[in-house]
Amino acid sequence: MFKATTHGITVSVTPTFLEAQSDPDGGRWVWAYTIAIENGGEDTVQLRSRHWRITDARGHVEEVRGPGVVGEQPLLPPGDSFTYTSGCPLPTPSGFMEGAYRMERQDGTSFEVAVPAFSLDLPAETRVLN
Repeated sequence: MFKATTHGITVSVTPTFLEAQSDPDGGRWVWAYTIAIENGGEDTVQLRSRHWRITDARGHVEEVRGPGVVGEQPLLPPGDSFTYTSGCPLPTPSGFMEGAYRMERQDGTSFEVAVPAFSLDLPAETRVLN
């Protein structure tokens, strides 16, 4: 598991290789990643947007931005958490992802929360950030 805490918000990531959805002969490797977002702060916050940087083994970087996560913009009171699972295909057998969420307090102020860099490596491979 990979973990980072920013402004009292802890983001934990657990990646999983999806062999059944991958096609190495066709140049496609797929991972799922489960993310838990825990509000350890004093303010209620809402996740408004995401920004991902996805890097494959060749060093190609793809950036993805959008509202919320998996179609939701979860509201997190202090002590609450939100967990979701999403996926990422790559054209190489390894890579890594990192990013940030924009969170908004009820008074309208916003701040960035880091999503830690996490490895997308085959299970038989040594797990290292590329």
